[in-house]
Amino acid sequence: MTEQTQRPLGKTGPTAPDTTAIRPLGEVRAWPRTFADRLTSPLPGIRGMTRLARERAMRPNAEGVRGVHRLPFAPAPLPVTDSGTSAVTWAGHASWIVRIGGLTVLTDPVWSRRILGTPARITPVGVRWEELPPVDAVVISHNHYDHLDAPTLRRLPRDTPLFVPAGLGRWCRRRRFTCVTELDWWEAAELNGVRFDFVPSHHWSKRTLTDTCQSLWGGWVLGDQGGGQRMYFAGDTGYGHWFKEIGRRFPGLDLAMLPIGAYEPRWWLRDVHTDPEDAVRAYEDLGARAMAPMHWATFLLSAEPVLEPLTRLRTEWQRAGHARDRLWDLPIGGSRVFAH
Repeated sequence: MTEQTQRPLGKTGPTAPDTTAIRPLGEVRAWPRTFADRLTSPLPGIRGMTRLARERAMRPNAEGVRGVHRLPFAPAPLPVTDSGTSAVTWAGHASWIVRIGGLTVLTDPVWSRRILGTPARITPVGVRWEELPPVDAVVISHNHYDHLDAPTLRRLPRDTPLFVPAGLGRWCRRRRFTCVTELDWWEAAELNGVRFDFVPSHHWSKRTLTDTCQSLWGGWVLGDQGGGQRMYFAGDTGYGHWFKEIGRRFPGLDLAMLPIGAYEPRWWLRDVHTDPEDAVRAYEDLGARAMAPMHWATFLLSAEPVLEPLTRLRTEWQRAGHARDRLWDLPIGGSRVFAH
């Protein structure tokens, strides 16, 4: 399934963000031992984990999974792009194939059938790995297993440029990647005319028992310096003040790729995962032209029914009075092409 926007969405404001120093590609840097001071809410403690176990609220109940066969899955060939167009294709969860400025960029690529501690995928990957064009770059939002998948990264040539949060470079270099660029919040780097800005999110990081918050977390703004197109990939995040600040620094975003799933029980996940209503608020704060939902319909990470995120999103979108054609609710494997 491929949809196309025939004419530019119309721009207002400047075409470049605040003047931020561009960091060199592959720069090796020293970082603090912990980024815990960046947390915007306390991490859950023993009491919360005990309550979660008592309530057995980590997965949907039998009624909640009955809609699995109705999840939107419509794989199609990747669209053709040229110097006047950009495109996004949803591969599932937070994995997008972004075509911008002549580059093919993967976001949080997870092509594995299963990730640690989670049941197998409930929908296939939307694009077979063999059908991908050459990958020019990868962006990683944080180190949780459903966003940083080592088996998928092993499929890439080791000279593939990786753009990662501060503190995650060592993990990548240990796996022999030779062009790893670590950025702090509000820092940027450039590759062949495309700018990669790392921006804050309301989340956290942890991959082992001993590395909590030892690497940073965030989202990415990808900008075509020639055509002026800009897309925001939120990664994984709760709702909070950072969205308005991102919108202020990057006015006129063409697209916001925002998470809408993995939000129940709310008392447990509110601080780190947006629900559909939060995602619409974030879209409004960002001032983006269009929104593409993600982070649902792929893995069973929480307790909401599998079809609920999209249903609630569409309801809230209509209630808020936003134009229907600005909601790019693609099926897994679906694409959207848009002009500069």
